[in-house]
Order: sequence, then structure tokens, then C-alpha cells
Amino acid sequence: MTTITIQEMAATRVGTEQVSDWVEVSQEMINKFADATGDHQFIHVNPQMAAMTPFGGTIAHGFLTLSLMPLLSSKIADAPKIDGVKMGVNYGGNKVRFLQPVRSGKRVRGRFKLMELVEKRPGQWQQTNEFTVEIEGEDKPAMIAEWISQIFV
Repeated sequence: MTTITIQEMAATRVGTEQVSDWVEVSQEMINKFADATGDHQFIHVNPQMAAMTPFGGTIAHGFLTLSLMPLLSSKIADAPKIDGVKMGVNYGGNKVRFLQPVRSGKRVRGRFKLMELVEKRPGQWQQTNEFTVEIEGEDKPAMIAEWISQIFV
């Protein structure tokens, strides 16, 4: 794993894209998310009823798809490690669009494009990433988001 400073990342990595390994979105994962959020709508947790919808089976919650961002970013094989990071926090999103449902049992991967990395105040950096969740075997992505986080060094 390559280690770089945040200044090096800002100078050399803006505009670059990284892709994660594939991760399966299982029915168990969907059920656990339903339990955590209280969203037990049948299209997520009842395979028999969901089979009668245009989806043909259960689908992941849109917010589950969005919440896969940390897991998928951890599955990037060649991601550089930023030296001296104390913590990172979510700041928010400029845009989130759910374009296609993720069916239970499908595999997804994350595509991360670093759009901006700027120092907001000494030791506090703000990064904006375009985050796309691709579904294996599908032409259209499940989701695209412009996500902002802050990194403290």
C-alpha cells in the first residue's frame, strides 16, 4: 500500500478514479438493514410478495446502496493511505440519485472519482468524490452520488 501526504494527494490525485472489488448484496444484508432502519417494506424483505412486482424479487433499500460507500472504498486494492490522518467524517452530499434497484443476490462495486480536495483550514481538508455503484452485468448503475467528506490531519 502506498502512503502519501494529503498535499501530494491534492496535487496529483484530483481527477483520478478508483474501482473497488465486487461485493454481494445478500438478502441477509438487506434484512439486517431493514432491522436497523425500521424499513420493512415488502419489496425488501418478503421474497414471495416482491416476486409479484416488476422487480421480480426483493431489492436493496436505496439508503443501503448509499451506505455501502465505506465498505466499497475499503475494497479498493491500490488505494493510497494518507499519512497522518486523525479522522474522517461525512459532510454531506451535493447530489444522490438512485437510478436502478439492486436485486438481492447481485454483486456491486464502487467507482470513486476524486473531484476536489481542498484545505478548508489548517489540518482540515474537504474532499468531494463522485461515487457510482455499478451492478455486475447491468449497463445502468444503481446509484450515483456527489459526496463530500472531511479529513483531519
